[in-house]
Amino acid sequence: MSAADGEVGRRLRELETLVGEVERLGDAAARDKTRAIVRAVLDLHAAGLERLFAVVATRGEPIERAILDGCAADPLVASLLLLHGLHPLGLEARVRAALDELRAAPGDVELIGIADGVVRVRVASAALRTSVEAALVEAAPDAAAIELEGGAPAALVSAERLRASAPR
Repeated sequence: MSAADGEVGRRLRELETLVGEVERLGDAAARDKTRAIVRAVLDLHAAGLERLFAVVATRGEPIERAILDGCAADPLVASLLLLHGLHPLGLEARVRAALDELRAAPGDVELIGIADGVVRVRVASAALRTSVEAALVEAAPDAAAIELEGGAPAALVSAERLRASAPR
């Protein structure tokens, strides 16, 4: 982990603490006002990112593709883009890329399909299950669920668990 990643993690933990404190406020009006402020800031950031992508698009395909690929490859930037629905890669493309990185031999890991946001993957061994699950949670925190088959009894990873264990 780089120093920058450590700083981002620290800031996210601080943000989570502050959000928790707001949620415990006894004053419902103060909670609602704080939520509205957070929504407004997030909407502003989303609009800024959309405009940034529009500017990048005016620079031509090779430059645009290089910038979008770089954004998609950076975990922090990719998570921000996912948060705002701006990630340049769809769910299936991100899942396939994550599985391609894990595959040591043909048949080790296979995408069975994606339907209604549920990612179904077959793994050849129990040893792969943990690494496959971790890679998919990182690549596709927006998946409704991840279902792993093979190597052990089928397991369904809930969307709530995905969000709770996603990198921050």
